[in-house]
Amino acid sequence: MRINRILLAAPLVVVALVIQVSVLARLQLPGAVPDLLLLVVLALALVYGHVGGCLVGFGAGLLADLAPPSDHAIGRYALVLCVIGYVAGLTKPDSGHHRSATVPLIVVIGAAIGSTLMYAGVGALVGDTAARHVGLVGLLLSATLYDLLLAPFIVPLVMAVARRTDNDPLAADGSGQSSAGGRDPAYGWLGSGSGLKVGRIGGQRGGLLGKPSRGKGDRLKGVKRL
Repeated sequence: MRINRILLAAPLVVVALVIQVSVLARLQLPGAVPDLLLLVVLALALVYGHVGGCLVGFGAGLLADLAPPSDHAIGRYALVLCVIGYVAGLTKPDSGHHRSATVPLIVVIGAAIGSTLMYAGVGALVGDTAARHVGLVGLLLSATLYDLLLAPFIVPLVMAVARRTDNDPLAADGSGQSSAGGRDPAYGWLGSGSGLKVGRIGGQRGGLLGKPSRGKGDRLKGVKRL
């Protein structure tokens, strides 16, 4: 994992954890607590891929396990976020960016459900039966709802910052060109691609006579990068 990714992920994770513990956990909302830390891990995994997502998830989860008022075994949430970050990173397309919000939205829903089930499952293995008393169905519904409400404000912003600081040519829009043959791909969740025109100039006819062709101008061929 590159140093610039660590320098960005570390403060984001710390800030998200502080807000979650000091603000969100004190709201006394019914069911689960909104998981801001999970959304930050998902956003970074969608940009960094499965390896970066796995490392960020493990570090964020371990920090959450150690931060007070932690009431569970150390490593429990680290395992959950490590797996979630790895799986979320697998959805990163080969082009490096998502064309719409559909895939990240599905990732958020799956992560909210998967992390709750995994956390409760690991807790059951170590003798923590709190999920039974609270109600697993209620936890799943509330966790999914809260994360979906927070996701539009957190995930796109973190993804945009991660692309900028990652020196990703896909995120470069100042020059209008990327490193792949001067093509300008879409940037962000709702990118629609770029329409580029390629000029084709008609050749001259006549060979030895050197007469230019008649009735043939420049033909433009539209190319849209998806």
